[in-house]
Amino acid sequence: MKTNKKTLILTTLVCLIPIVAGALLYSRLPETMATHWNMNGEPDGWSSRAFAVFGLPGILLAVNLILPFALKADPKHGNMSDALVKITIWSIPLISLLCCGLTLARGLGCTVSVEFWVPVFMGVLFIVIGNYLPKTKQSYTMGIKLPWTLDSEENWNRTHRLAGYLWVLGGVLFLVMSFVGWSLAAFLIILAVMVLVPTAYSYLLYRKGV
Repeated sequence: MKTNKKTLILTTLVCLIPIVAGALLYSRLPETMATHWNMNGEPDGWSSRAFAVFGLPGILLAVNLILPFALKADPKHGNMSDALVKITIWSIPLISLLCCGLTLARGLGCTVSVEFWVPVFMGVLFIVIGNYLPKTKQSYTMGIKLPWTLDSEENWNRTHRLAGYLWVLGGVLFLVMSFVGWSLAAFLIILAVMVLVPTAYSYLLYRKGV
């Protein structure tokens, strides 16, 4: 696993963009701001202006600073796919830009489709992660970490090959549904298949002695 100070500095600077933008726009924002939306893009959660501008991106900034050290602390960090590590590290600043950007835009009264952009981002992220899942090796931080996958390299590899296909498929379905419309049931079913099917498959392999 390779991380460096330059990457940490770059990701930190990206995480600071929403904070700087929010500070500059602070006087134009309402005292109470929507910070959560349902599947139809309707706000169903609100926070104070201060928390929306500084709290939310501040939390993501803290995660961004801690994450590289948490990954490095894994005893098997040398097994991690460098590509997946980069994807994981850069996902935090990208999430900050997307979510905090949407929050600020809606706070300013702009018409932005939260129900479109969030699942599009998730779909692309799942496709990219799914493409690299079969290439990652055993670790305690990244991948499908079950007692039997960690105990057997073959079980790990076969489980992650299946998971890779399912995550790519799930990502494609997320993209499709971003255009045709969403439902909570579809969202939960897709996530359940992505998580539960590889888990069940790995357990069946374990029962067969793999």
